[in-house]
Amino acid sequence: MASYSLQLFLLFALILISTTFSNAQTSSRPRTLVLPVLKDGRTQQYLTHINQRTPLAPVKLSVDLGNRFLWINCEDSGYVSSTYQPSQCGSPECVFVRSSGCSTCYSSPKPGCNNNTCSVYAENTITRTGTGGEFARDVVTLKSSSGSVVTVPNILFTCGAKNVVKGLASGVTGMLGLGKDRVGFPTQLAVSLRFDRKFAVCLSPSTKSNGIIFFGNGPYISQKLAYTPLLDNPVSTAAIFVRGEHSVEYFIGVKAININGKPVLSINTTLLSIGKRGGGGTKISTINRYTTMETSIFNAFTNAFIKEAGTIGITRTASVAPFSACFTSKTINVPNIDLVLQSQSVYWRIVGRNSMVDVGNNVHCLGFVDGGLNPETSIVIGAYQIEDNLLEFDITASKLGFSSSLLLHKTNCAKVALTSKI
Repeated sequence: MASYSLQLFLLFALILISTTFSNAQTSSRPRTLVLPVLKDGRTQQYLTHINQRTPLAPVKLSVDLGNRFLWINCEDSGYVSSTYQPSQCGSPECVFVRSSGCSTCYSSPKPGCNNNTCSVYAENTITRTGTGGEFARDVVTLKSSSGSVVTVPNILFTCGAKNVVKGLASGVTGMLGLGKDRVGFPTQLAVSLRFDRKFAVCLSPSTKSNGIIFFGNGPYISQKLAYTPLLDNPVSTAAIFVRGEHSVEYFIGVKAININGKPVLSINTTLLSIGKRGGGGTKISTINRYTTMETSIFNAFTNAFIKEAGTIGITRTASVAPFSACFTSKTINVPNIDLVLQSQSVYWRIVGRNSMVDVGNNVHCLGFVDGGLNPETSIVIGAYQIEDNLLEFDITASKLGFSSSLLLHKTNCAKVALTSKI
């Protein structure tokens, strides 16, 4: 089975290279591609845009670290393109994406409605809803880190229906899936342009200053990153999936939690591991606003934080939903939180800017939320906790590079984006 999957991947890679790279409109092969990311003030979603189609049209997308691939609402967006190519049933890409069936169209052919094309599920991970859509190819352009425009023909995506965009920010017509699926956006760019199968994300907390996504090689900043393995979850975490599919989300191995260097006791460490049938473990999300923890982990963690905060003179006050532990303070000078990874010497440090939420009236709350007694994943590291952190996802090497807060290095994601020619 593994040999067959490898053969499929190599075949798929050769198809993409032969149909894409040979036609790429760029004077030299780019080393890094970049996309701007801006936080939406109303929904707190992280948004970006690409140019797609012929003639090119801007497409506004919600960024999802764990979605399988790019999907776009073709039904309501007036999708017009002379380079649109629906994927025929039985084609290598349909096999590769594990198509759910063949489509039949009862109206005149158009993007999203063609006969004998493969249907693929497009998931809105914010509302946990989705719909079947037509798998297809079209032209996409992005900027390189040198400022040049790179045209990549034949990027695969799902051409979905209008109802799937409900719950997304205003003007958004789809989702940019950055998951480690074999047809995920990072993998397609890497195969098409022959650079490393890796990308990096740096989210700005500001609704006025861009963050950035890098595809390909760095370096992104001068500071060195720490590294930890990316773990495989043998069971898909998507809303709908085919039996036997592995999760395309990014899991890491949190072994313990320290607060100001002191271990949080009474954590059921079994919950920190991914079970043989899936479940448990720790993943990183741009969809969850705040980090969620299974109830027993959350209670142990919160009680330890409250105790340590008391030793440095921070006064607890009434809870403010959805947060449990809130404090009266004019500053966010609070205990550091360390997610201990493969050893005590490798840890992701969460400082006050990423741990405390200003809810007004000189009250700051610990920005972690009770995830319930039986969540699918024990700890989900939310977007608030990764703002102004640089995260590098190396899919080939299966490892995560992380900076901890860039504020500790006298910089931030807005500055990183500003110097990256986006």
